[in-house]
Amino acid sequence: EIEMARLDRLKQLSDLRFQALFHLPINVLTCWDFHVVDALERWQERVGPGLREWFSVLGEADALCARAALAHDNPTWAFPEVRPGLTTLEARGLGHPLIPDDRRVANDVTVGPPGTVLLVTGSNMSGKSTLLRAIGSNVVLAQAGAPVCAQELRMPPALLCTSMRVRDSLEEGVSYFMAALQRLKLVVDAARRTPPGPPGLIYLLDEILQGTNTAERQGAVRRILHHLLSLPVGGAVTTHDLELAGSPELAASCRAVHFTEGVEGRAGEARLSFDYRLRPGVATSRNALKLLELVGLDADAPHGSATADT
Repeated sequence: EIEMARLDRLKQLSDLRFQALFHLPINVLTCWDFHVVDALERWQERVGPGLREWFSVLGEADALCARAALAHDNPTWAFPEVRPGLTTLEARGLGHPLIPDDRRVANDVTVGPPGTVLLVTGSNMSGKSTLLRAIGSNVVLAQAGAPVCAQELRMPPALLCTSMRVRDSLEEGVSYFMAALQRLKLVVDAARRTPPGPPGLIYLLDEILQGTNTAERQGAVRRILHHLLSLPVGGAVTTHDLELAGSPELAASCRAVHFTEGVEGRAGEARLSFDYRLRPGVATSRNALKLLELVGLDADAPHGSATADT
């Protein structure tokens, strides 16, 4: 503490160079900058050998305080069990840590063992992407030694690789499809480097390869998943392609779950409602056309029926 106070004092003395009116005459008369640099070098010789360790301890203390604050602010969260002998991630009451308690919907989730995939289907806005983000954020919290947003979580040590929120780049001349391919290559390369046994790898793939036509996308996704399933890794994938779960090369290794939605209200005032509850099996409902109707873009509606506020 004393040495850091001295460093702060030297920093204040060096700030004289920003005072153009006083710096030049004082520096000419006293060699001010020379004395400040000499003092800084002597401080470095005295403190430098232990400075890296100081900052390491300071960083660890700061991280511990952050984890303690997280546990204090969320007393209902659980401390996870991260153990090399486990082969699956099993969570009970898993939720997204950034969603307020009064709006968060928790689900029981199992990812793994290696060679399997959790295939998440469901309509638009039903909660598929949020589920993957909940899994990913809690995996990070668990391996940082922090409490997780769940009633219980058990998992092996694992590297986390994701393909989520992929964006194109006008600056780099990269289309959405190419950006998705580049991200997938990073995931697949990491999976290939993963040896059997802990620490493993958990991959999270959200609506991959959406920038191409349906036939090519389905074929490409099947090939990617088939390759990942042959490696000692496990993960979760969201998709609108309901046929994936039934494809012969994937059926034995896919565990299908889904979200669904309902319609509330009377005709003309109906709206979609979501309970964000995870259910076994493949989704049986789709809502793209319903959403078109609700926002006034129904192709069969009379012209002029959709209005806009001005």
